[in-house]
Amino acid sequence: SASSVAAGRLAYLLDLRGPALSVDTACSSSLAAAHLASRSLRGRESDLALVGGVNLILAPEVTVDFCQAGMLAPDGRCKTFDADADGYVRSEGCGVVVLKRLADAERGGDRVLALLRGSAVNQDGRSSGLTAPNGPSQEAVVRAALDDAGLQPDDVSYVEAHGTGTSLGDPIEAQALGAVFGTATRARPLLLGSVKTNLGHLEAAAGVVGLIKTVELLRNREVPPHLNFTAPNPLIDWDTLP
Repeated sequence: SASSVAAGRLAYLLDLRGPALSVDTACSSSLAAAHLASRSLRGRESDLALVGGVNLILAPEVTVDFCQAGMLAPDGRCKTFDADADGYVRSEGCGVVVLKRLADAERGGDRVLALLRGSAVNQDGRSSGLTAPNGPSQEAVVRAALDDAGLQPDDVSYVEAHGTGTSLGDPIEAQALGAVFGTATRARPLLLGSVKTNLGHLEAAAGVVGLIKTVELLRNREVPPHLNFTAPNPLIDWDTLP
């Protein structure tokens, strides 16, 4: 049952010799893995990285606990940023992306789908609870990612939000994003979405699924519909957000 065995077994099957890591940071696990992989590539510790996340619901205990804690949407629908947001939806799935340094990918004739300009990771520190996000920490990590990418807030036109569809987390995240991207010089609105309205919350795999959605959004130059949205969450001050 040790999660380290999964990465080691994959390395064994594929005969990989570089770093083989299982990352557990709960819902951000696969995004944290992408961050570590990009650092490994930048530092020339690795020349190619496979970044993946998988979530399988193989036993009922966690779901029962979350139901009893009132964390899950009773209707099985993730209603991110909606007035009726009442919990998230557990779901299963797997996603993998292949990362290389851009120059190496171009030299090798690879089909480049997107460029990962920068990334950042931080922690909430002392917050009001395990499931309660910390707005200033969310704001700080987004600013750190922009700095790492060499971008300004106005350069960003779309954010793929964590957006779990909870009455507590959604307003905190929206406010943090507004604080970063609501500049006086912004000329176009910031588009906001969450793949959880399409697929549910893949927990450890949620990050890589959001990353894949964003890559497809860029490739197709089209934002897919944000589902289960009928009335804006009144706890979010939409009129002051960009």
